[in-house]
Amino acid sequence: MSDTLPSTIAAIAEELPSTHLAAWCRVLRTAPGPTPSVEAELLEARPGYAMAGTARRLVDAWRRAGATGDAIALALEAAAVVGRDRAAHASTIAVSGPTSDAVPVRLTSQVALEVIRDAGDRLLVVSFAAHGVAAIITELTLAADRGVHVDLVLETSVAAGGTLAGPDAARVFRSLADHDRVRFWYWPQERRPVTGRSRAALHAKLIAADEHTALLGSANLTDRALDGNLEIGVVLREPAAVRSIVRHFRALMRPGTGPLAPFP
Repeated sequence: MSDTLPSTIAAIAEELPSTHLAAWCRVLRTAPGPTPSVEAELLEARPGYAMAGTARRLVDAWRRAGATGDAIALALEAAAVVGRDRAAHASTIAVSGPTSDAVPVRLTSQVALEVIRDAGDRLLVVSFAAHGVAAIITELTLAADRGVHVDLVLETSVAAGGTLAGPDAARVFRSLADHDRVRFWYWPQERRPVTGRSRAALHAKLIAADEHTALLGSANLTDRALDGNLEIGVVLREPAAVRSIVRHFRALMRPGTGPLAPFP
């Protein structure tokens, strides 16, 4: 790891718990310089924790760079704010089926419910197949009841011009059909490209809360996909990326120009 003052401050701001960081900044603001006594004061600010190596790294980098204690404290606080913001927008992994001890993961079934609960204004739900998912239906109903506008974009059966061997995916959500805040969308047969004898499928899987959080992955809205199948997805919390995904679908729903249409 680089031992420059900026890289040291960035690393320490990430390592230190918020209570430690606040205590260290109080010490630094009155410190005369990077002296051994200041290093001891940092350790005494939160006694009982193994922070000797961290305090030494900070004081050594400070000594080489030359700066006031107040500037070091301010830099630590700024780095901590940036780090918290980055962590809040970090992507995480969601899995169905077998888990591993290689990396921390969360279950798709639980993540899907949390993303639905995160919506304050609009929900966009896209799936190829749908079956069962009673918990998802309950959460969508609760979302609509609290004023969230829900758009369900779903594949249709072969008989209805889609590619599902079974019935339309919308059938699973029939309890929501009469809710005034829920709209169903499909891809009409005449608007789908055909390659050879194969018709394009509505195959995306997405749950997006407003324009700030989205679950993207391989799992359909079925009990088996959310729990038993080996599936993987990613939770995006980067607003710019989520906004692009959501607005792409909104453009596909645009009356007169978009290929998607409301269910008849």
